[in-house]
Amino acid sequence: MPRAFLLVLDSVGCGGAPDAAQFGDEGSNTLGHIAVACAEGRAEEGRSGLLHMPNLDALGLGAAVKLASGLDAPGLGTAPTGAWGAATEVSQGKDTPSGHWELAGVPVPWDWHYFPTTIPAFPTEVTDALIARSGLPGILGDQHASGVPIIEELGAEHVRSGKPICYTSADSVFQIAAHEEAFGLDRLYEVCEIAAELVHPMKVGRVIARPFIGTEGAFERTSNRRDYAIAPPEPTICDRVVAGGGRTLAVGKIGDIFAHRGITELHKAKDDMGLVDHTVRLLAEARNGDFVFANYVEFDSKYGHRRDVSGYASALEAFDARVPELLAGLRDGDLMIFTADHGNDPTWRGTDHTRERVPVLMAGLGARELGLHGFADVGETVAAHLGLAPGNHGKSLI
Repeated sequence: MPRAFLLVLDSVGCGGAPDAAQFGDEGSNTLGHIAVACAEGRAEEGRSGLLHMPNLDALGLGAAVKLASGLDAPGLGTAPTGAWGAATEVSQGKDTPSGHWELAGVPVPWDWHYFPTTIPAFPTEVTDALIARSGLPGILGDQHASGVPIIEELGAEHVRSGKPICYTSADSVFQIAAHEEAFGLDRLYEVCEIAAELVHPMKVGRVIARPFIGTEGAFERTSNRRDYAIAPPEPTICDRVVAGGGRTLAVGKIGDIFAHRGITELHKAKDDMGLVDHTVRLLAEARNGDFVFANYVEFDSKYGHRRDVSGYASALEAFDARVPELLAGLRDGDLMIFTADHGNDPTWRGTDHTRERVPVLMAGLGARELGLHGFADVGETVAAHLGLAPGNHGKSLI
């Protein structure tokens, strides 16, 4: 039996979503705008020159950007040697669960609940119940915010008071930040579990534990983040692989995104390069019929939300430099797919995700154009490659 590898570069969209205007994102283009900024000399911190991604470009990255958005991305113009296309999402969200679930063959069938931009942002009945059930002295924040700035602003007060920092964003999330030592990592997880019980019935997609360490003026988030997501409404490709006798080997936060359903093993690391190390190792260790599903989050968490164009470009180039290692680990009959779950254009206004199409690049199918297709077609392609029965959504691109 063959093996399949689905590698998600978190937030590495390529523009052109037909409904982007509904999300206030018409014209956003994560890859395209980074490439333009590099070409114009606006991404020179820690790197220089055109965006240099020769390995993914050889698979069809530049061609995918042009197909999705019409933009000829500077530095990305190699004739593709892989199978390439761009995917359009139908789920009504531009968040991590929506993108990953649909890539795994299950579009989100409901509208997520989003908290208002008021202060307080959360319903009183939710925060009162969280405080009472968790034995908290209260909470801080209770507003829309970006994670690093709100920790810098309220971290010292949190350490003094014992009140966790609660905030949200344009996504359907309830985020809780707390100091690993002063508050306790296990206690943070317990509070998040209670919060998930309170907000999941409202169709809030995720509660996210955001631990940090350090002292005032030098707080730093750690890699012990944990997501508490609503379970998908029907079996995803993860479940279907396991039901068919294979294993789903999750790299990064995949387990959290799928509420640990259909996950055989978890492989985590402190950063994306560590996650790439896991992926390279699994290329040697995965058995026939196995499915390796990876998420590389730092494009989104460290650079997209912070609107750091140079950092994002550097991270893309660093990942691309490791693509030959990944491709070298493929065996005859394997399929490897590089894609993304949404956009997070670092040149865009605000600090939130952007509604975009995503590139879909496949190694193992030869050179071919896949065209514009749906997110769910990615999961169905994995299913067909592994010899699994068709699912309820999408179609195989093989």
